Amino acid sequence: MEPLTALAVLRRHAHHSSAALALNKDTRHFTVPGLDGFIAYRPAGRRHAVQLGSVYADPDDRKRLLGAFHGWAQQVGRRLCAIQLTPDDIDLYAEFGYQLSQLGAAYSIDLESFSLRGRKFEKVRNKLARSRRAGVTVVEAGRDVPYDAALAVRLDALDARWLADKGRHVKQIEFLVGERAGHDDGVRRLFLALSDGEPVAYVSYSPAFGRGGGWLYDITRREPDAPPGAVDLAFVVALQRFQAEGVRWLHLGLTPFRELSALHQPACGSHRGTDRLVRFIAEHGDWIYPARSQAEFKEKWQPRVTPEYVGFYPSVSLRTVWRLLRLTRAV
Repeated sequence: MEPLTALAVLRRHAHHSSAALALNKDTRHFTVPGLDGFIAYRPAGRRHAVQLGSVYADPDDRKRLLGAFHGWAQQVGRRLCAIQLTPDDIDLYAEFGYQLSQLGAAYSIDLESFSLRGRKFEKVRNKLARSRRAGVTVVEAGRDVPYDAALAVRLDALDARWLADKGRHVKQIEFLVGERAGHDDGVRRLFLALSDGEPVAYVSYSPAFGRGGGWLYDITRREPDAPPGAVDLAFVVALQRFQAEGVRWLHLGLTPFRELSALHQPACGSHRGTDRLVRFIAEHGDWIYPARSQAEFKEKWQPRVTPEYVGFYPSVSLRTVWRLLRLTRAV
């Protein structure tokens, strides 16, 4: 499906805060003739397929579209994994026989009531002030400054230095995050932290649709020697611009293996083996996914928390989990 066509479908039918991840360039869209909608997925090896997010279609068509997706998977011999399911998805996926468990939590800021005033944000304000004293300023690419080929080259180099600083065995997470390429498309937004006129950090945002309409905090990168607080300053400048524009929600996306609770377990389709596997990774898997550092940044903004889920069909297996980790480049 062409990106603009997929975007139009999301605008009509998506309520998932991370639905824009379906626009990533290597993500495929399963469609059925005559149905206005799609399922976003990627093959994982030769025998697996991983769906990302909800079924993006009219409510009356979601079951039919998911059924057709299952038929395709059986025809080509692929096992299925569905990741980042919302509470609204659980009943449908349980009906299809998925083994379900909470995967983590998605975080969102209600911009109508958000303010940096008060003691709970005192450390944040001090960090922002320190960054400003160091001479950091923030601009939006494509609005305050041009988003051109020269800027893209500089940000590519920043990305490379950021990744190298993580260590030679660390790979850049994919699939569960967005992409900077294409931020000159007028759909996504990019805020740059500058020091002496050079980018030292950036934060990108993708659109969110439907009931939670607003923006999705997507990618963060920084120079290893960037002034302290550069990312926070870029984040706050973007947040305040969104507030001035009347945006209701700023979504911070999923952090796997956080906020796991028996209270969040699905009422139907819950599977003890899947739950044990998720909790084992949560307790011992910092080397797999940087959940703790992600959550620390998100939680300091006092966000709303919503559980998100993972489902396996016809059953969970170590091979399926391995394929999921390989797909996201967690290993």
